[in-house]
Amino acid sequence: MHYWLNELWRLAYLSACFTILGMLLGYPGWGLALGLGIHLAFTLRHLRRLYRWLEAPVDQRPPDGEGVWGDLFDRLYRYQKGQQQLQNRLRSVLKRVQESAESMSEGVVMLDSRGCLDWWNSAAERLIGLDNRQDRGHHLTNYLRDPDFIRYFRRMDYSEPITINAPTNEARTLACQITRFGDDERLLIIRDVTRLQRLEQTRRDFVANVSHELRTPLTVLTGYVETWQDNHEALPGSFKRGLSRMQEQTVRMQHLVEDLLTLSRLETSERHHNERSIDMAALCEQIAEDGQELSAGSHEITCRLEETRRLFGDIEELRSALSNLIYNAVRYTSPGCHITIVYRRWGKDGAAVEVIDNGEGISPEHLPRLTERFYRVDKSRSVASGGTGLGLAIVKHVLLRHDARLDIKSQPGEGACFRCIFPATRMEKAPN
Repeated sequence: MHYWLNELWRLAYLSACFTILGMLLGYPGWGLALGLGIHLAFTLRHLRRLYRWLEAPVDQRPPDGEGVWGDLFDRLYRYQKGQQQLQNRLRSVLKRVQESAESMSEGVVMLDSRGCLDWWNSAAERLIGLDNRQDRGHHLTNYLRDPDFIRYFRRMDYSEPITINAPTNEARTLACQITRFGDDERLLIIRDVTRLQRLEQTRRDFVANVSHELRTPLTVLTGYVETWQDNHEALPGSFKRGLSRMQEQTVRMQHLVEDLLTLSRLETSERHHNERSIDMAALCEQIAEDGQELSAGSHEITCRLEETRRLFGDIEELRSALSNLIYNAVRYTSPGCHITIVYRRWGKDGAAVEVIDNGEGISPEHLPRLTERFYRVDKSRSVASGGTGLGLAIVKHVLLRHDARLDIKSQPGEGACFRCIFPATRMEKAPN
């Protein structure tokens, strides 16, 4: 502040001196104008120095100045040095980030707010065929043209990665995951999962082949057991109990093989093969009736329909998924419990089917693993009820094939809610 006061005093002093001089010479107005002109020339001289310094290289020291101009030059110089140091630090950090990204086996692609290519590492060049000399600024979907990826990119829901074939090599499989950051910018991480996909395919083939091969011997065993059961009066008494156990276990093995084959079919068959418009309200009512038949009156099962829109999908797959949910509710809740099937609107234009019970509930630590194959909360109870441990895995795969998801809410002693959430893209528009 004192620099400004000094500058004002300087202007006042010049104006007073030259005004007095003008009065002595008989031209008081010309004296004041001369004083102001000298101060203006002083100011313009420093402005000229300032502009020359701003146009000079950044490492050049500022010009000498007097009063407020000297303070201004010093402040600008300190600010310039601070900004230069900050830029150097940012360049250093950016260089380390780029060097780190270059050392990664995963492809890293930075996109601007429009989805255009901004920067990528050498792994991305190798995996999706980018050229650093000519591809910068082009839209990502010009290079990843898989229809599933384009839908994934435009949907803006990047909670899960998507698996596609590499554009440079159809035999290579890529897992792509997008993360949003900054001002609607996006970061794409690309992993080569070809080996994992082959291992997974080998596992699926093995399970499918073994399950298929088990069907014939199980059919033979079941036939003989049923024949002996029909003639159990002729058998010794010691054989009857063992025969009953054999029948229980062969039936259980048949259910297990059928579930394994169902999972294998869901994992290997093409999507959208048998899809059509489905009356979900009627399907929910039918599932409720099936649950009543399985329960044999030991549970109270109701169906509440709050939505009428039809859903586009595979009716047999959806029937299998919802049947597994209602069967689980009957098997794993005590007699007398109330089970409700609800079909209702979800979110803006989606829909949900809920299977709700007021049974014993499930501890929170089990919830993330319920859809794993053969995972059981209570193994002894599952075996006693005839469960295979594959029901929720089948539900998960069916929902994935319908662009849907399974949401499980439960607390011990408060029952459970298994919610199948379908997106708006799967729903028919409501009539006007």
